[in-house]
Amino acid sequence: MPPADRGGVRTVPGAPGTVAPSVPGVLSGEQAVATAASIARVQEPTGAIPWFPGGHLDPWDHVESAMGLAVAGFLDEAGAAYDWCARTQRPDGSWPSRVREGVVEQAEADTNFCAYLAVGVWHHVLLTADDGFARRMWEPVRRAVEFVLGAANADGTVGWLVGERGAVDPEALLTGCSSIHHALRCALALARHLGVPQPDWEIALGRLAHVLRSHPEAFTDKRRYSMDWYYPVLGGALRGPEARRRLRERWDDFVVDGLGIRCVDDHPWVTGAETCELVLSLDAVGDIAAAHGQFAAMQHLRDPDGSYWTGLVYADGKRWPEECPTWTGAAVLLAADALSSTTPAAGIFRGDGLPDAVPVGTDACGCAVSEKGGQSTGVPG
Repeated sequence: MPPADRGGVRTVPGAPGTVAPSVPGVLSGEQAVATAASIARVQEPTGAIPWFPGGHLDPWDHVESAMGLAVAGFLDEAGAAYDWCARTQRPDGSWPSRVREGVVEQAEADTNFCAYLAVGVWHHVLLTADDGFARRMWEPVRRAVEFVLGAANADGTVGWLVGERGAVDPEALLTGCSSIHHALRCALALARHLGVPQPDWEIALGRLAHVLRSHPEAFTDKRRYSMDWYYPVLGGALRGPEARRRLRERWDDFVVDGLGIRCVDDHPWVTGAETCELVLSLDAVGDIAAAHGQFAAMQHLRDPDGSYWTGLVYADGKRWPEECPTWTGAAVLLAADALSSTTPAAGIFRGDGLPDAVPVGTDACGCAVSEKGGQSTGVPG
């Protein structure tokens, strides 16, 4: 259930006995709980978690916020958020891209937004070992994955948007498809947990993994955005030396010493959520010292109430935009959990226990590819 409202003061207790993630010298457990409380204060009675009070909700950030709540012990609030997903899912398995206080503002569906439910649900199952929750959420996850794969292109990528009348925009985005790759692995883990094989999903995962590793030309060029830099690592398509090399190649383009990372490479603007996602990516490839360094660097965005500002325009020292979105706080909590390995779900972005993509035939794209150990050793055709 959402946090109680008692005489205008929202009380937000965590689960009794819960140990919140902490990172020594950077973030205490008490501070982590305060951050989760800042998210829970924004949650609406329906379970919906908008960006900020009175703001809009998108399905991806709503799920991310639920994950952040859960790692700090706010399990009732997280459960209410997932109930909202199940209750508001449309018949085709999707959700609108933008909702404000229950009113749809953008009816089209972003495929990446819809896929992310699988990540949140599997995260919650890992954290709680609640098989009742897993069974209850299976159908919403299954329908969401089928909707997303219905927008797949012939090359294995997934079109980023499905219009209100079902028309698919086939444009493939590297960040979105990398996140969908992670979501498919989580969906398959849930299916395996419940004993419901999904061979078609396995094939789709293999095809998407191949194009992410071997065909950068298949995606719209958005290299100025830091997310396109690290998301193939965060989403698990790249691991090992190839992943570490990718993170090294553009480190100087995005990392600002002592502040975090730029959102885009040509603006003096560092952002907290992107920095925490880089932390998760560094943790996933075993670069723990760098991960800790970036986690510490972004703490200047912390507000005294436990929430986090979106970013800082460091050229003039101004926070912009002037808002503390729930999903930035959630990203901080997920990064803290990964660095501290506090909860059983701490390794979800490392891919711990997730099914790997199986190699698929590459005749359709003309690649001479030999995939071994989850990494492409071929040359794009």
